[in-house]
Amino acid sequence: MDGGLAIRAGALQAAAVALLSIVLALALPHSFFEDWGWLSGPAAWLLCALFTATALALPRGPALLGAVLVGLPSIIAVIIGVHWLGALVAVILFALWCGRLEPRGEPVGLL
Repeated sequence: MDGGLAIRAGALQAAAVALLSIVLALALPHSFFEDWGWLSGPAAWLLCALFTATALALPRGPALLGAVLVGLPSIIAVIIGVHWLGALVAVILFALWCGRLEPRGEPVGLL
């Protein structure tokens, strides 16, 4: 486990999810998320995971598999009404998953 990589992955995933959430919340009406949140939420999560994996030079397939697997427990959080707690748990689990992956090369930029 590479702790530094896990921390970078968690921070980057959290930032990407937060930024995309803010942009979508400003761009779309609340009713969109009531009707399409079941699809747009997981799609946004996977898009952010793809961004994180690319930025950190992680293998995309294993990173996306991890994003799917760690996203499953957050479904319980959504059902019981603590969506953002589920997102926080998913970010932590995703960070731990990424910390176990072997980078393919050098990360993009200063990451």
